[in-house]
Amino acid sequence: MLPNPTLKKLGFANNDRVAVIHADDIGMCQATLPAIADLFDFGLVSSAALMVPCPWYPGAAAHALAHPGLDYGVHLTVNSEWSDMRWGPISTGDPGSGLTDEHGYFHSTTALTADRADLTALRRELDAQLSRPAGESVRVTHADTHMFCLGHPRLIRGYIGAALSAGTLPVLMRPGTAGWQKLGLDDLPPELLPAFAELEESGLPMMDDFYMMNLDDSADRLEEAKRAFERLQPGFTHFILHPAVETPELKALAPDWRCRVADYETFRSEDLQAHVRELGIRVIGYETLRAAAPVVEPISHGVEDRQLT
Repeated sequence: MLPNPTLKKLGFANNDRVAVIHADDIGMCQATLPAIADLFDFGLVSSAALMVPCPWYPGAAAHALAHPGLDYGVHLTVNSEWSDMRWGPISTGDPGSGLTDEHGYFHSTTALTADRADLTALRRELDAQLSRPAGESVRVTHADTHMFCLGHPRLIRGYIGAALSAGTLPVLMRPGTAGWQKLGLDDLPPELLPAFAELEESGLPMMDDFYMMNLDDSADRLEEAKRAFERLQPGFTHFILHPAVETPELKALAPDWRCRVADYETFRSEDLQAHVRELGIRVIGYETLRAAAPVVEPISHGVEDRQLT
């Protein structure tokens, strides 16, 4: 596999290990707001993404607006996985959209969304989620996908198209890399592969790998993070955590709350921060990658769109 061409563009060496340390699910509940504020202040976490359909999105957007230098994206959300707190589309209430269950909420699983979503309605919803922060003057650096749902072969065209149309960076894996294989993207329709090649040739930055702090076991969190950083390979890694402070709401909502609190505590650790520095890991945000992207003209293989500016 050839080195990631964006490394050279940004002044890195081909063997440099570069990570975007990224906080997901911001705005899902109130507990995520003080967590991300503290983590950005501490300085190890370099990026975060807002869940626009969720109850505490307004509070999260207010923090982003008050701190325009922070790296905030949109965590495009078309699933609602919890039993005691649910959310639904912001663009439609029409059951014919295929985006919702019998109660009007997003489907609880990615499989149901991928199977039932009307693609036109899906694109309209993604456009709405990207437009809302922009309409509130929140600067959006990138767009990623909740539960990796929009990486599904049936949905990925709409995801890439919506991000490019909004002038923001989709978080994509380079074909053939470790991240591509972990996400099962070898199952993408063959006609999409030339589109990815064309996107990279145009200069659109792509990632080589991702790592997500586990949401099953909160024990040995610091050691898990240290080992994960030690194992990073050359290139760009999207490194995911789900931070939240401990609150009654979080504990009632999320069976994995201990892992989320552990993420918050671990990524405020001076020990971990020093370890990342000693390993020579270069930590950047998506604003750095977005600044390296040229204007992307429409491409010819089914990922329709206008421009990334």
